[in-house]
Amino acid sequence: MSDTAEKTDQPNQGDQADQAAPPEERSRRLGERRVAAHRDARRVLAGPGFSTTLRERLALLDGAAELYDLDEPSDMYGNGVVEALEEKVAALLGTEAAAFFPTGTMAQQVALRCWAGRTGSPVVALHGLSHPEMHERNAFSLVSGLRPVRVTSEPRLPTAEEVRDFEEPFGALMLELPLREAGYVLPTWEELTEVVEAARQRDAVVHFDGARLWETTVHFGRPLAGIAGLADSVYVSFYKSLKGYGGAALAGPRTLIEEAKAWRHRYGGAVFQQFPTVLSALAGLERELPRLPEYVTHARVVAAAMREGFAAAGLPWARVHPEVPHTHEFQVWLPYDADVVGEAAVRQGEETGTLLFSRGWDAPGPGLAVTEVGVDEAGLRLTADEVKTAVADFVARLED
Repeated sequence: MSDTAEKTDQPNQGDQADQAAPPEERSRRLGERRVAAHRDARRVLAGPGFSTTLRERLALLDGAAELYDLDEPSDMYGNGVVEALEEKVAALLGTEAAAFFPTGTMAQQVALRCWAGRTGSPVVALHGLSHPEMHERNAFSLVSGLRPVRVTSEPRLPTAEEVRDFEEPFGALMLELPLREAGYVLPTWEELTEVVEAARQRDAVVHFDGARLWETTVHFGRPLAGIAGLADSVYVSFYKSLKGYGGAALAGPRTLIEEAKAWRHRYGGAVFQQFPTVLSALAGLERELPRLPEYVTHARVVAAAMREGFAAAGLPWARVHPEVPHTHEFQVWLPYDADVVGEAAVRQGEETGTLLFSRGWDAPGPGLAVTEVGVDEAGLRLTADEVKTAVADFVARLED
């Protein structure tokens, strides 16, 4: 598509009708433009992934015969290829068993419900920014009879002292690794082991919300099994880092997993056939999992280039958080209104074919904007100098 055609096909760029629209409508239009710009861009830090077409998503299963014998009978209610995936996950995480779930929300409710029966306590100690507290409509308490209590809401993982000195008893401690809302942050290995030990001293079990546990090995300097081995149970996702169609797994002791499968049925998770999602999970474990360390390493290059680029452009205040990313995703904070930054980011993609910021921007406060940046295979092609050049161009658009 030519530059002229691109500009002609984007009537929303700064036109008066768009500016006069209600905020919700402007946000919707900007989101549509951002998705289109992401699909058309030649240089991005992470591929479009979930926003591609059905045909492109189905291509994920190309070569599926290399992952599983396609002449085997199809799965029915969790057998066959589903069991093969469960065995593979248990081996990767070093646990006795694993159970496939259609969603992580269901998997974690079931896990903590099972632990509550064993510990005799429905109280789950967790972080105020954890996924169940932020994005699950109080499902722990309203659906599963659990009582979540917040150990802390600071933008970091709980400390051993906070766990040890918490004012009321709890049966389980849930730790989200990494803590997405705080910037995909992780504790040090020493801090993590101390927190786990503090929970043990309080006779509590430890459950890892490891939706993105797959990419923590670089930061911790440990294999997956060594990390998962600290906890009594672990949940992992197949679509976040691994780009599958969906699905999750709960891993832990065999007796816990057998009970979890019974509750999976009761929660409506015993789906008749799940082979497309399961095959996509196997594809992610085969193709994406080995590359995650490479993405984490390059994310650190990108983050450093962004910091240098913003400084060179003379921005009065800008933050890359964490300064050295703990995973292949991190936050960027800028001193502008979110709608201004969002418009500049989309225009850069539309007009130059380079889209540095492909996700939406939030407004944590007046005159502040924050977004998330992820790096995957597409981003490996961008050098530090190219990132700095793109940052300079982006900042120039902020001043237009």
